[in-house]
Amino acid sequence: MGLKCGIIGITNTGKTTLFNCISETKVAISNFAFSTNKSNLGQVKVPDERLQMLDALIHSARIMPTTVDIVDIPGLTKGSSKGEGVGNSFLADIRNCDALIHVVRCFDDSNLPHIDTSIDPVRDRETIDLELQVKDLDAVEKRISKLEKAAKAGDKASKRGLEVMTAIKAHLEDFQNIRTMSFSHEDEEFFSDLCLLTIKPVIYVCNVDEKSAATGNAYSSRFIESLQGTPAETLIIAAKAESDIAELEDPEDRAAFLAELNLKEPGVNKLIRSAFTILNLEVFFTAGPKEVRAWTIKKGATAPEAAGVIHSDLQRGFIRAEVIKYKDYISLKSESACRDAGKLNIEGKNYIVEDGDILNIRFNV
Repeated sequence: MGLKCGIIGITNTGKTTLFNCISETKVAISNFAFSTNKSNLGQVKVPDERLQMLDALIHSARIMPTTVDIVDIPGLTKGSSKGEGVGNSFLADIRNCDALIHVVRCFDDSNLPHIDTSIDPVRDRETIDLELQVKDLDAVEKRISKLEKAAKAGDKASKRGLEVMTAIKAHLEDFQNIRTMSFSHEDEEFFSDLCLLTIKPVIYVCNVDEKSAATGNAYSSRFIESLQGTPAETLIIAAKAESDIAELEDPEDRAAFLAELNLKEPGVNKLIRSAFTILNLEVFFTAGPKEVRAWTIKKGATAPEAAGVIHSDLQRGFIRAEVIKYKDYISLKSESACRDAGKLNIEGKNYIVEDGDILNIRFNV
């Protein structure tokens, strides 16, 4: 399954620098606001050391990690919801994303002027939130108008829909994001097709200077404090420094640079894992002499649904799944040893795949 994360924020926050850290596609960076008129699309391989651990036992011809599509959306500003700055076209790009990575600027740089002249990540977050809320409010009001007509005609479902949408409208008018509300699956049907912006899960990235990579700074501390009492996750990343690390080809050089920053791993690795978490995703593996490969599924997916991620024919003709737990495979070191030890289980259509499962799908089409 495809996963797309959009990088958003005020212009000149370091969004494109972060994009270059994690994406195999590299794009030019400018010190000027609104210097680009298009979103950048890239792809990142999801780091997962379990693939290397499996390959060390199997010695496959290749290792295939799962991937995430990353969209670097040009900087928004006040009035974007009304077409100001980069305007509505980029709000449309946000609609097509599964999750948002909201970058806030937590560093000083006289060569990179802030559009509002001062560094204030809390204000910048509120600016972006407001623009997305205004856009959502417009879509919600149009849906309310449609439901009102149907409700007056006696449609019972529309009456419930009107209640749901009116509650969302009030929430937005109180400058709150829809993701902080709770809905039943039935209620979600009234607005799921609107692709509302503020319902999308979000991870905040405090983009700090190099010396603050490990512990953050006063800007990031204030920002994190402003989110207390909310479920929002915030990561501290020194995007410029990590961009330099990403340019190094020698793994030892990368490790040495990370050590200088007092980091055990690149912050962007944590970012990608966090994106999986907020989207309720997990990974299963297929392993053989041709390749060791990771596949992405939603938590709670059944064995046939997982098979369908590999190929639709496998889901259509699903018979059974042979399942080995990752820890068992690593401990016993081979499929045959797992089979002999009773650690290879035969599962049917109702089996719920767990993170790290190694699957062999049996099918007939």
